[in-house]
Amino acid sequence: MTQILVADDDAQIRDILRIALTRAGYTVAEAADGRTALEAAQSLCPDMIVLDIGMPEMDGLSVCRELRKSSDVPIIFLTAHADEVDRIVGLELGADDYVPKPFSPRELTARVRAVLKRSGPVKSEHVVMRRGVLSLDPDRHQCHVNDAPVTLTAREMELVAQLMRRPDHVMSRPQLVDAIYGTNIHVSDRTMDSHLRNLRAKLSAAGCGDAIETVHGVGIRMGQCRGV
Repeated sequence: MTQILVADDDAQIRDILRIALTRAGYTVAEAADGRTALEAAQSLCPDMIVLDIGMPEMDGLSVCRELRKSSDVPIIFLTAHADEVDRIVGLELGADDYVPKPFSPRELTARVRAVLKRSGPVKSEHVVMRRGVLSLDPDRHQCHVNDAPVTLTAREMELVAQLMRRPDHVMSRPQLVDAIYGTNIHVSDRTMDSHLRNLRAKLSAAGCGDAIETVHGVGIRMGQCRGV
């Protein structure tokens, strides 16, 4: 999976970027100062770095200068400065893009995608779906709660994947049956209830008892997956 290192001394900005990039399907590592960012970049070898210019210990320009001695990892600079000099210096040092603060998380995510696309193929193009403490990788048939694996059957995997694709949308039992088994296939309510019961039990045992909500008289949707 594509990993992005976010380096900024502002914890709120790191939180915003982590949420936005995680929702976009990336994994995120964080650093709160330049020295830690440099060490993390050298040890983790991320696919991209979102790098604040004004950081303690070591500023972003110095981090970029050191990295460019041995690495061509894509770098997007963040800065609170409107000074054109910062932008020019950063790009001359080898940065791939430059985003001034304040920024839109959606725009920055789009910039990340564009730079990664220009930089060549990434390690993996498939997306891991996440909801609170629950993560699901249908391509690899993997489910985790708080990084602990949960063993699911093929039908259970398909069921939770359908719910996670539109987590706030309520799906009726007939809609779930059609999505999982295909249309024109008769599956009893008892069979679907059995899948749901087993899935709830497994996720609850793993520490995610609020994963699936029943909206009485309407259908099923994903819960908040806050865990215990």
